[in-house]
Amino acid sequence: MRRPANCGSLVRMSSQQFRTSGRSSKRPLQARDAGTGTGFLFCLATAASIVGLVATYYFFVRTTPGQFIDESALVEATTLSGTAGRASTEFLDMLPMLSLAIATIMVLFVTVARRRWKAAGIAVAACVAANLATQVLKFFIPDRPDRGVQTLELNSLPSGHTTLAASAAAAVFLMVSPRWRPLAGFLGSTFAVATGVSTLINQWHRPADVIAAFLVVGAVMLPAGWLVLRTGRTWNVWKGYGEHWAASRIWVWLTVAALLMALIVAAYSLLQVMPGLSTDSTIDYFWAGTAFIVIAGYLSALGGTWLFGLAARKG
Repeated sequence: MRRPANCGSLVRMSSQQFRTSGRSSKRPLQARDAGTGTGFLFCLATAASIVGLVATYYFFVRTTPGQFIDESALVEATTLSGTAGRASTEFLDMLPMLSLAIATIMVLFVTVARRRWKAAGIAVAACVAANLATQVLKFFIPDRPDRGVQTLELNSLPSGHTTLAASAAAAVFLMVSPRWRPLAGFLGSTFAVATGVSTLINQWHRPADVIAAFLVVGAVMLPAGWLVLRTGRTWNVWKGYGEHWAASRIWVWLTVAALLMALIVAAYSLLQVMPGLSTDSTIDYFWAGTAFIVIAGYLSALGGTWLFGLAARKG
């Protein structure tokens, strides 16, 4: 029996359509995969934030060496109570309005301009949740026990001012496109670190209070970030470093440089006071506490930038 003349062309057309449909179906699949495959890493980072919060509380509040280091850093901050103290006070007085203004303007701009309504809802809800969690923890955590260290017994952990600044910065980080996140991570962490250091200089909070605030924000914002990636698959596209000036590696290297400097300062300062935890009047504990704040803040930014870049859909 003779095959129709156009049978071969029909077969070729059918196979071509099959290959074309196969290629076109891959793009929606990739879009659906934005944020998937890294859920375990987000869970791990969230758990690490919670464990870090518990460890920070236990060491700096429940143990004698921790209390001594934390309180010494607070006491030695009086040496900078001059011009730096006045500047930090003014900064802290403006902080609530400044944080809310920056976050509101950025979130509203991105929401209206880019139509990212779900992401805005998630980011704002997480920001509110982080600040509520800080106030709840501050209320329910027991007062500082007597460990032979002269200190105020009232609990001040976590720092509310630092939580406000860090959560506002994190909300902006979640809302912007992936190519803007390296810049947003560096600037946001710098803002949060400056807030934390200011609370120490002004003797409002100890270093552990600031570090705990960073960890609270991480524990709340990381799951929110994963939801933003899952619900905003179409715009969470990462094209790699260098495709935009805000995605330049310079922001990562600046963060790494700040981390290395802080590690050097912390190591040097602790080595000066390590033998017997001397009670001599110095400012080594203050510089060690400041370095701890810088390390916690910039390490959070570095980890967040890497994790969100890994989880975003590759374009």
